[in-house]
Amino acid sequence: MQKAAFTPRELALDILLEVLERGAPSHVVLNRALMKYQYLDKQDRAFITRVVEGTLEYRIQMDYVIDRCSHVKTAKMKPLIRTLLRMSVYQIFYMDRVPDSAVCNEAVKLAGKRRFAGLQGFVNGVLRSIIREKGIYESRRDASSDGVRGAGMDAWPDDSVRYSMPQWLIGLWTESYGAENTRNMMRAFLMESPFSVRCNLDQAPRTEIEESLRLQGVTVTESAYADDILYLEGIDYPERLDAFRMGQIAVQDLSSACVAKAAGLKAGDVVLDVCGAPGGKAIHAASLLVRACREARAGHILVRDISERKTVLIEENVRRCGYEDMVAVQVWDACIYDEEMAGKADVVFADLPCSGLGVIGRKPDIKERIRPEDIGVLAALQRKILSVVWQYVRPGGTLVYSTCTTAPQENIQNRDWFLENYPFRPVDIGGRLGGRICEDTLKAGYVQFLPGKYPCDGFFLAVMQRL
Repeated sequence: MQKAAFTPRELALDILLEVLERGAPSHVVLNRALMKYQYLDKQDRAFITRVVEGTLEYRIQMDYVIDRCSHVKTAKMKPLIRTLLRMSVYQIFYMDRVPDSAVCNEAVKLAGKRRFAGLQGFVNGVLRSIIREKGIYESRRDASSDGVRGAGMDAWPDDSVRYSMPQWLIGLWTESYGAENTRNMMRAFLMESPFSVRCNLDQAPRTEIEESLRLQGVTVTESAYADDILYLEGIDYPERLDAFRMGQIAVQDLSSACVAKAAGLKAGDVVLDVCGAPGGKAIHAASLLVRACREARAGHILVRDISERKTVLIEENVRRCGYEDMVAVQVWDACIYDEEMAGKADVVFADLPCSGLGVIGRKPDIKERIRPEDIGVLAALQRKILSVVWQYVRPGGTLVYSTCTTAPQENIQNRDWFLENYPFRPVDIGGRLGGRICEDTLKAGYVQFLPGKYPCDGFFLAVMQRL
């Protein structure tokens, strides 16, 4: 098929079918498609990204709207028609630059192109009905109060539809963090976030990195919480940035960048990262060690992950940032004990597999895939890994346990379980993360980042010292 045969809407439809109907991870499918169709201009790629991510963010809300205007409910529709309606309703509600009539007409044409000519009338009728009722949801537009970019607070029956979040997750967070924190978190997940990078300050001063980025047309905003975090807007592919190619910046969130800082690294430390892909924490550790040694490269970091596919990615990032002499990479299953590493690490990073409920803002399909029972399974896997990797920490050394989730069973409860069963004590990390991150729990050696409270992902980290 010729390149011109694929329209941006058609590509968005195919990506959403892969994610919503076949369970594929959205960031993998979207990135693969954008790389495959690099001949599309920046505006078309931005449109595809917006439609895909927006439809996933608001899927529950979109289904509510469709079901109000259709005699056939979304659960009973053909998968392609269901997905086509969802992405079309998202455009009608949240993409003001696209005329409603154009959205409807393009959806009808796309249904015919995909051999559903018999349902073109149905698609047209449902979307026309939704367009007529659109004013009901826009009658009290107030994005500042409810975090939803198109509809008023009174339009939705409950928080699940208003914030497009599964009811069980709202219940979990409300019980753990209270109603106000839960709503703030859900608002934050629906807000567009800038692209976050961390500067390798041993490679170049921040001012020099910022200047390079601005010369390439990137809008740069400094973080108020860390001197090495920048927020970028106006980028297409990070690989096209000189600072990225030269290893001066690495893609990393503020919360994840706190892991290496919390560890209290010292010159000459031996560091083991047991679940290290894509290598961000190990690279950050290398950068901090170089700075601690005043440019001498004293220290050794071993990064492991379970598959060759993941370790190849780590190696690429390590090589790009120029730390091959300090960082070794190895395929290893963290559940399997390695006797040769027993008691040899000054610092062990254990950023463990989890539900990912803290990164819903960047991977909205997580709320589609994760079920309540999955959390218990993942928490048990973490305990299995922790019961192995603590043995690599030398007496007096440090274990940093972290997750990118907001489920207590996967973080604080496992931290408490670990301290009760293994010879470790909490480490006071007050001051290690900078003056703006102020939590009472820092003295007890841990912190739970919540979106909406801090400009970052939901993330948990705990620092413990072996006795």
